[in-house]
Amino acid sequence: MGEQRYGEWVAVRRDGFVAELVLDRPKTMNAVSSEMARNIAAACAALADDGSVRAVVLTSTHERAFCVGADLKERNSFTDAEMMRHRPVSRAAYTAVLELPMPAVAAVHGFALGGGYELALSCDVIVADRTAVVGLPEVSVGVIPGGGGTQLLPRRVGAARAAELIFSARRVPAEEAHALGMVDELVAPGEDRTAALELAGRIAANSPVGLRAAKRALRLGHGLDLKAGLEVEDAGWRTIAFSGDRAEGVAAFNEKRTPDWPGE
Repeated sequence: MGEQRYGEWVAVRRDGFVAELVLDRPKTMNAVSSEMARNIAAACAALADDGSVRAVVLTSTHERAFCVGADLKERNSFTDAEMMRHRPVSRAAYTAVLELPMPAVAAVHGFALGGGYELALSCDVIVADRTAVVGLPEVSVGVIPGGGGTQLLPRRVGAARAAELIFSARRVPAEEAHALGMVDELVAPGEDRTAALELAGRIAANSPVGLRAAKRALRLGHGLDLKAGLEVEDAGWRTIAFSGDRAEGVAAFNEKRTPDWPGE
C-alpha cells in the first residue's frame, strides 16, 4: 500500500484498485481551510485521471470526527474581498469529490457537519458508524450550505425533510440519520472505514468501464423525465457495449472464471 501526500492535510493511499482519500488535519477535526480545499481538489484531480482506480473511499484520521466543515476561524479573518476570492477555491473541493468518475464511498464517524457532511453527500454511498452525528447547521452561523447541501440532501430525503433539517440546523444522530436516508449503511462504532473499504473492494471487482458508465448514467439521469433518462442510459450502454471490458465479461462468464478486466 502506497501513500501520496497532497499538501499537509490530505493523503491518498492505494490498495490494489481502491484508493483511500484521507482527510488528515486532526488538530482542527478536519476543518476545511483554503489550503485544505486546494489539497482535496488536487487529490481528486489526480484520482480522476488515474484509469487504474475503480473505487474511492473518503476517510478521516481523527478519532471523533469525519469533518466539522469550514474552518470558521479562518473565515472570521476574511475581508469581504477575501471571502469572494475564497468561494471558488472552496467550491472546487466539493465539486472535485462530486465529479469523481468512479464510485466513491464516504466512511463517517463522529461529527460530519456542514461542509463535512457535504463532502460525504458528494460521494455515492455513505457508510456511518453509530457514533456519527450529521447535519447542515449553516443557518445557525448566518450562512447557507454552500458545498452542495441544498441540492444533494433533497435528492436523498425529499424536499420537505431537507427543508426541516436545513432550516432547523439540527444535528442528527446516526440511527435517525440512517432511518431518514441521510446515510446508507450503519455499522458498529469504529467499523466505518473497514466496512467502506470492504464495500469499495466489492465494487472494484467489477468492470471499470462499466462502473464509470453506470455512475455517469445515474448522475446525468437523475431528475430527468423517464424518456430523457432512458436516453442517458442508452448512451452509457453504447459506451460499454463495444468495449474490451464487455467482451472480457461475457467470455469470463461463459468460461466460468473471474474476469481480467482490460479497463477499456
